[in-house]
Amino acid sequence: MHKLEVYSVAQVTAYLRQLLDSDMLLSDLWVSGEVSNLSESAAGHLYFSLKDASSQLRCVLFRRARLGLPVANGAAVVAHGRLSIYEVTGNLQLYVDMVQPQGLGALHLEFELLKARLEEEGLFETARKRPLPTFPQRIGVVTSPHGAVWHDITNIVGRRYPLVELVLCPTLVQGDAAAEGIVRALETLNSYHDIDVIILGRGGGSLEELWAFNEERVARAIYASRIPVISGVGHDTDFTIADFVADVRAPTPSAAAEMAVPDRAELRQRLNALARSLAASLGVSLSQDRNRLEVALGHLQSLSPDLARQQQYIYDLTKHASSYIGNLLLLRREQVRSGSLQLASLSPQATLERGYALVQRADSGSVVSRVEQLERGHGVEVRISNGSFRGRVTSLRKGVQAWLSNFPSSKR
Repeated sequence: MHKLEVYSVAQVTAYLRQLLDSDMLLSDLWVSGEVSNLSESAAGHLYFSLKDASSQLRCVLFRRARLGLPVANGAAVVAHGRLSIYEVTGNLQLYVDMVQPQGLGALHLEFELLKARLEEEGLFETARKRPLPTFPQRIGVVTSPHGAVWHDITNIVGRRYPLVELVLCPTLVQGDAAAEGIVRALETLNSYHDIDVIILGRGGGSLEELWAFNEERVARAIYASRIPVISGVGHDTDFTIADFVADVRAPTPSAAAEMAVPDRAELRQRLNALARSLAASLGVSLSQDRNRLEVALGHLQSLSPDLARQQQYIYDLTKHASSYIGNLLLLRREQVRSGSLQLASLSPQATLERGYALVQRADSGSVVSRVEQLERGHGVEVRISNGSFRGRVTSLRKGVQAWLSNFPSSKR
């Protein structure tokens, strides 16, 4: 007679769990439905059912995975998790790690899933974000050299604070290769020892067009940067993972440029205000000293009429001090005025008005300051005081004498 093989309940449920856990589809599952029977345990775990017109599935969302996810009775949601069996009760249930309202696309779901995971790891913590330097000397820019973003950044920085040097690290900002290019650009700028701040810039676009800035490797490259990073990606309403990781989030690339540098007009106003404050302070101090001297003189006069000579001497000293401080105030005002004029003379436009020109390589936009940066055939863009023109290099000569030979001799 054939012996009947009997299994215990524990063996059956364990076997079922093994089957479910080994199924790749059931280990990475998206399920849509309506939330019902929602309850919360004392430990903060959520238990609920996902149901549709004909079926329902038990679900559990542990406290560590909740992160403010939208779970409420009657809500139509899409839940991600793994399907398994709870051996104690033998119930089949979905162990949920992500919940989104129905109607969001796959990219949006991926965005929220990565955002929640990186936030849990601490990549968005405010405590680690660094302040921007007040007076930067070199600013690295990660963007496309051909787009409007680079043009806007150079114009804004040149107008606000022409003393700073911009270092462009060109990269694609859209497409499959963009994320890798952005990571390499950040690593390159971090290899320089004198970059004070980095601007990560791109114009507005759809979620798909901005997706390179939602890649995990880009987020981790920003987090690893030893240099403060300003994220200026998209428009006011666009948010990317890069915005959350960066030290400062700017609503647009132009706003990022404004955040990176001070405004020389504001600096001039501050200098003038400081000069006025200094003059007022010296005036108050002088008035107080004069009053104290007059009180002392009156006291001395009351003590002895023979002190008239000393009184005249002190009066002369007071008059001399007043004249000296007046001259000092005039000197300080002249120094402030001279400093303001010198700051104005540093304007790029003022330099161009004196007959100078700004030469940039047409292919990269980099400023040409040495003949070694050019080769024959290179295209250049030459900016002068009232416009610009393009040219091509036909010959190169090195040295001051080679340059002076272009000018006619003054001898007859």
